[in-house]
Amino acid sequence: MSREMPFLEHLTDLRRRLLIVAATLVLSVIICFLFVDHIYQLLASRSGEKLAILGPGDILSIYVKLSAIGGIALTIPVAAYQAWRFVVPALEERERKVALMYIPALFLLFLAGLSFAYFVLFPMMYHFVLGLSNGNFELVITANDYFTFMLNLCLPFGLLFELPVVVLFLSHLGILNPHRLAKMRKPAYLVLSVISITITPPDFLSDIMVIVPLIVLYEISISISRFIHRKRTRETALSA
Repeated sequence: MSREMPFLEHLTDLRRRLLIVAATLVLSVIICFLFVDHIYQLLASRSGEKLAILGPGDILSIYVKLSAIGGIALTIPVAAYQAWRFVVPALEERERKVALMYIPALFLLFLAGLSFAYFVLFPMMYHFVLGLSNGNFELVITANDYFTFMLNLCLPFGLLFELPVVVLFLSHLGILNPHRLAKMRKPAYLVLSVISITITPPDFLSDIMVIVPLIVLYEISISISRFIHRKRTRETALSA
């Protein structure tokens, strides 16, 4: 029985922290819903025209979708903090401080990825796709299609910009090292190039505007891993 108690306490702690995250998400969604009209006006301003809806259900669907995305963004720091609090008993003092740095980094990089996609990539893609009509169609852009297109483009970049933090975490665990990342550089560049060419208009400038930040992120990740690897090697040598 005494052996089961720590495990049961661990599960209880996990459940409590998941409830905190869930409650924060619900509260954040409600707050965003109260201000969803302002969020809508801000994001819809880039369409350049009034967006159409196909029925009253679309209004609620769009508002719920925008509120949910806003709620998730606001919940990221809380979720990261609760994850840190959950694993902190198993960490040393130095590891706790390092892990705590992940919280603002996760949030800021996610916002940076969304901002890059929204202010740079989305207008470029949106006007390119509209330009394909070439006057052959009577364009009626629905709000639902507009925001679906925007979110499908912006959210992946919010996640891609988390790459340095993920690499930092895996390097601390010893799963990744700079040598492994350097060996993967060519295939990684190929994958990033394919992503860039796939999601951007077919012109060289657009491809460069997307692929350069992605490659910079990868190189930053290698530098971070190299720094952590040297530090771990030094500490291992001193302890020996």
